[in-house]
Amino acid sequence: MATPNYSYEKRQKELAKKRKKEDKLKRKVDGKPDDMTDESADASDAPADGQPGSPPAESAS
Repeated sequence: MATPNYSYEKRQKELAKKRKKEDKLKRKVDGKPDDMTDESADASDAPADGQPGSPPAESAS
């Protein structure tokens, strides 16, 4: 049986970590939110009247 190549696995982890860090920095520079959780997405998508399933009210002007 072949022995595991630990240095390869370590390098892959380092590359993934570096890629993730670069993506995070890019999102930060673009001004987009870092991480949208379900709670924050629900709160931001909710209409102003506070009823989550209703369509937004149309103005008569």
